[in-house]
Amino acid sequence: MPQNESVRFTSSLLKIPSLPSQQLKKQPSHPPPPLPFFSHILNSQLANTVISFTNFIDSLITRSRLHVPRTPGIRIRRSNLFANSPLTCLASLTLTRSTDSAHSESHIKSPILCSASLSLSQPAEPAAPGSEALVTQQKGSGGGGAHSASRHDEERVLISEVLVRNKDGEELERKDLEAEAVAALKACRANSALTVREVQEDVHRIIDSGYFCSCMPVAVDTRDGIRLVFQVEPNQEFHGLVCEGASVLPAKFLEDAFRDGYGKVVNIRHLDDVITSINGWYMERGLFGLVSGVEILSGGIIRLQVAEAEVNNISIRFLDRKTGEPTKGKTKPETILRQLTTKKGQVYSMLQGKRDVDTVLTMGIMEDVSIIPQPAGDTGKVDLVMNVVERPSGGFSAGGGISSGITSGPLSGLIGSFTYSHRNVFGRNQKLNISLERGQIDSIFRINYTDPWIQGDDKRTSRTIMVQNSRTPGNLVHGNQPGNTSLTIGRVIAGVEFSRPLRPKWSGTAGLIFQHAGARDEKGNPIIKDHYSSPLTASGKTHDDMLLAKFESVYTGSGDHGSSMFVLNVEQGLPLWPEWLFFNRVNARARKGIEIGPALFLVSLSGGHVVGNFSPHEAFAIGGTNSVRGYEEGAVGSGRSYSVGSGEISFPVLGPVEGVLFADYGTDLGSGPTVPGDPAGARLKPGSGYGYGFGIRVDSPLGPLRLEYAFNDRHAKRFHFGVGHRN
Repeated sequence: MPQNESVRFTSSLLKIPSLPSQQLKKQPSHPPPPLPFFSHILNSQLANTVISFTNFIDSLITRSRLHVPRTPGIRIRRSNLFANSPLTCLASLTLTRSTDSAHSESHIKSPILCSASLSLSQPAEPAAPGSEALVTQQKGSGGGGAHSASRHDEERVLISEVLVRNKDGEELERKDLEAEAVAALKACRANSALTVREVQEDVHRIIDSGYFCSCMPVAVDTRDGIRLVFQVEPNQEFHGLVCEGASVLPAKFLEDAFRDGYGKVVNIRHLDDVITSINGWYMERGLFGLVSGVEILSGGIIRLQVAEAEVNNISIRFLDRKTGEPTKGKTKPETILRQLTTKKGQVYSMLQGKRDVDTVLTMGIMEDVSIIPQPAGDTGKVDLVMNVVERPSGGFSAGGGISSGITSGPLSGLIGSFTYSHRNVFGRNQKLNISLERGQIDSIFRINYTDPWIQGDDKRTSRTIMVQNSRTPGNLVHGNQPGNTSLTIGRVIAGVEFSRPLRPKWSGTAGLIFQHAGARDEKGNPIIKDHYSSPLTASGKTHDDMLLAKFESVYTGSGDHGSSMFVLNVEQGLPLWPEWLFFNRVNARARKGIEIGPALFLVSLSGGHVVGNFSPHEAFAIGGTNSVRGYEEGAVGSGRSYSVGSGEISFPVLGPVEGVLFADYGTDLGSGPTVPGDPAGARLKPGSGYGYGFGIRVDSPLGPLRLEYAFNDRHAKRFHFGVGHRN
């Protein structure tokens, strides 16, 4: 907030003590709750009125003589003791104190220094015959004194007039403040009989209104009776704000919180609400911070002191998986620390700490992660200890799956796999994966080495080096050969890819990949044409070579299946050698989910196009489990361009079982004949088609298991079985 140059900072008129620093130390794992800041201070403010009550008492006890009109039923005899005094003692406010020194000391520290009783007092001289005393003051000690004090607490004095004045006894300049004070009074009214307790309660009410920093009740003897005057001192008008120690609290939040009070008398209760809202701002964001002190300076400047617990140090502690005792870890601490967004010098946020815990867990090398904040001595800062339990680094595993490219033959689509993986190579979270997948036709041997965060890079760039040798069915584009024979596409791939986050929910990948690919018959012999004399390579040789520059951008929403998703993939063939293929391929996928009660409506759209000289088996295949259901794999068309749209509604049935209704449509946009050799036309593929149907899905450790039954536009029916969500 801009500094008010016209204000001089002089002595403080009202100073509110800071909260103890131990507030931040009691439960460091939780932010201090927003407490009413002034609730514990108003009583100490009221303690200042003890002197006022004493003056009230003295003013009644030491009154001089004054002619007072007789009140029917009350007669007062003057004493010789006061014969020389102009005033007669009409009333007194007596104090009953304990004679015990220990009790006296405790009373002195209390806001109410002693018990008080209000009584009418008579002179010591015996009353004349016929005179009547309303109350006789009793003095004594022991049991008699205690009885007198309790009785006097309820004795009343008639008050003829009640006024509110400033501390000098003059009328308040601001009538609205006078009205606030009068409105706060409940017991004290003109022509009412009051006890000391009732007067004291009304003093509390005036102070509790928040507009006054002091209130002194004074009794004045007048011709018409006793006048009770509440001498009040209003708070200053608010003309500026200074906030110290707030490094993360937005200035606009403070300006908005105090804007309505500018130029008005400071109301302590409203100020307490503002401080509660500031503490609430810290709590909502999980930040360790609160208002620790408030001071109202002369000139109407409010100074806020904010205590924010900054992170002093972050350490990693490894715990044994079985015993939970501290142990030596295999992971280098800097590998974990660089994942954290919480840094030294920042105000500690529990929400940010939770995100850091989730980030460390996604590394895949930790079984359990927790953050424990601890006070860093008397500095007002916190030390963070991250407890981690490591998972086993790696090992061998076996599994299985289904190939989407196999459409005929008993169990011909089943694939078995054998994998060795190491999740934490060199203790730097680098991953090595060696896998072999083998089916009746398919076979894939793959080596992947991934560094999820290249050392020294501040953009969180990952690097993946891969080598792969595979054989996959070629019937997606070229279909089954006569005699139910098939051909396979053999690929040898080697490359490197770099990925990094671009912005929230967006990531990007760039890579350079070399591919050596060609077709083979069932006996493994290389072939260059299929049964319909359609070429199987673009170069006319047994193999096509290509160097691909790959660029991919991915947007993911929450990561759930129903969240929004968008993927754009671009591949460019680089003809560094004359025989290497030169082409450009663009492919895009988008998905959007809409919740309709307990059901989920999911819409997806994909499309792509290829320009240049490319291998026929690289054409876009349309139809199948992940494309247009109701058709075999690639049975709708094989094109240079394509577009596929799908809509489905899923709804819970029982436990992990969901039901689904779906409809798909796909087309090659008339590009089938432009593929070298027109493999789709030779096999009479329609080029477009749709399917619809129903199915069930079951959550399993392998992912969602899908069983679907579909009808297509050619009145054919087909079962589809898949693992995982559609691409």
